[in-house]
Amino acid sequence: MADVIIKKLSKYFGDHAVIDNLDLEIKNGEFVTLLGPSGCGKTTLLRMIAGLEKVDKGEILINDKRYNDIPAQYRHVAMVFQSYALFPHMSVYSNIRFGLKIKKVERKKAEEKISWAISLLGLSGLEKRLPKEISGGQRQRVALARALVLDPEVLLLDEPLSNLDTALRETAMEELKRIHRHVGTTIIYVSHNQTEAMTLSQRIAVLNGGRLEQYDTPAMVYDFPRTLFAAEFIGSPTMNFFDGRIVSQDNIAGVNTGAGFIRFDKQIETGISKLDIKDVRVGIRPQNIAFAGRYSARRSSDTTIHLTVELVQSFGDRSLVVGKTQNGHIMRFLVSSEDEIKPDQAVDVFIDGRKIHLFDKQNRNVLSN
Repeated sequence: MADVIIKKLSKYFGDHAVIDNLDLEIKNGEFVTLLGPSGCGKTTLLRMIAGLEKVDKGEILINDKRYNDIPAQYRHVAMVFQSYALFPHMSVYSNIRFGLKIKKVERKKAEEKISWAISLLGLSGLEKRLPKEISGGQRQRVALARALVLDPEVLLLDEPLSNLDTALRETAMEELKRIHRHVGTTIIYVSHNQTEAMTLSQRIAVLNGGRLEQYDTPAMVYDFPRTLFAAEFIGSPTMNFFDGRIVSQDNIAGVNTGAGFIRFDKQIETGISKLDIKDVRVGIRPQNIAFAGRYSARRSSDTTIHLTVELVQSFGDRSLVVGKTQNGHIMRFLVSSEDEIKPDQAVDVFIDGRKIHLFDKQNRNVLSN
């Protein structure tokens, strides 16, 4: 296990900064996910830690040792690739043993490590099979086993679940959490899938254009996004956004938007009272908009909005309703599958005044949570 400290790290492809002056600190034994869209630099960062891409600027420190110029084969890290990169002509056993053989680990010790990994990852009985003779989930576990037997200080996982179907991916996530608890290795995991990041991680590093947008626990990233990008990227269904202007209406503080006037609760009102900014970007999660047909009681800080239903999308236990305001602005909210809502129906919803996110339209940073 090891601390990983990244200082002012940059990587250029031509004149383009793929990683741009990045600072990141990962604690010993922590499970951290690098999360972001394609092209944000997350895999490049992982490959730099592994020694597969050179560092142009900055430092990578593992257990206080500078790793910039250490060749990949001498770094105490192991990487599991998206494609698993198993040798097709080798058996499961030989694939797991390969790294130990290269490192010339003595046979008895190697056998003990392989036996431990096979037991841990539920691969017993598959030792003699070729990769083509086992399932995708089993191949993923073989790749993990091959990495774990090397006793890496840091385990690097590059979208290892992306080739699995939905049901198998959920099982694999459970297994990864179990393995991390059992082994305790520092894990850096790359994904564009927010469900994986929220489920697996102790902390999430949200990347955009090679820069760090937010680095925090899953709960904090979801409940208190620090930038407009983090708010847009995290959450399903996606957050509702409106341009707005902070005003006081009938001595009630709030924001005028295309959806109407939305009032603040006292905490948000206090938080923005000292700001000079008036024009803002407003974010409201669908989960914080309540269908008035189900909730008769409302808080004093709630705002009622009138909508006409355009679309209802079933998720099984709940449904996503897409409605349109009188001014033609789209608003999404969630209801129970028991609520009978149909297109063209007029409905009222409550917006929770405690759960409004305000962002500076210029620098895209949060103003108040």
